[in-house]
Amino acid sequence: MSAAAGALPFHIIIPARLASTRLPNKPLADIAGVPMIVQVARRAALAGAAQVVVATDAEEVRQACEAHGVRALMTRADHASGSDRLAEAVEQLGLPDDAVVVNVQGDEPLIAPGMIRACAELLGERAQCQMSTVAHAIDDDAEFANPNVVKLVTDAQGLALYFSRAPIPWWRDAPGGGARIRPGAVMRHVGLYAYRAGFLRRFPTLPVSPLEQIEALEQLRVLWHGERIAVFVSDERPGPGVDTPEDLARVRALMAAGPAAA
Repeated sequence: MSAAAGALPFHIIIPARLASTRLPNKPLADIAGVPMIVQVARRAALAGAAQVVVATDAEEVRQACEAHGVRALMTRADHASGSDRLAEAVEQLGLPDDAVVVNVQGDEPLIAPGMIRACAELLGERAQCQMSTVAHAIDDDAEFANPNVVKLVTDAQGLALYFSRAPIPWWRDAPGGGARIRPGAVMRHVGLYAYRAGFLRRFPTLPVSPLEQIEALEQLRVLWHGERIAVFVSDERPGPGVDTPEDLARVRALMAAGPAAA
């Protein structure tokens, strides 16, 4: 699908590794009769990108994509992160440094196309930023305290100050104390990113930061090296991703129930 006339042109790249400890052969898992990676690509195409490309290290994934009309590139198997895989794909595609590239995760078959476009368009508006990402408000104390839920805080311009697995910002005077949410003050990070292609080329050369190692959050490398990340605050949550067999069953049920349920 091509971008609409006059709209910001952007490219979607979907990194897909076959290896998964919790769900073997995850990209090839069947959802509504086609592999999950194909469902992700089809959903992403609704955002109106100039192109949607899967970047994989597995010949089986490439073949599955091409069998369903999805373009796929073979990339190295030794990449440390999805961003590194995207950097290789950007080189293979020959994208100019000022091109906007959106990283859509290969296990998000219910990703909202409008969220993808909003992330890309925000980066287009923020010349001082090399990346953009997405967040949404959360209001559940258990979610706030969960280290698997990444939280973020921004400055007055909507640029990321920090990402953490810890409960941030900490409400010092919360009634009853503890990790409590101050209404309207807490955001959950959504793992959707847009990059300038030139920065993607440079990213693999940046030394890993201590904060990135402590939190196990790759985006902290970007902030550590002084680059800015713009944050689009969405009114909606993303659809559920697929990390486990239970997640896969849930997504299959939602898609079988139809668009309203998904």
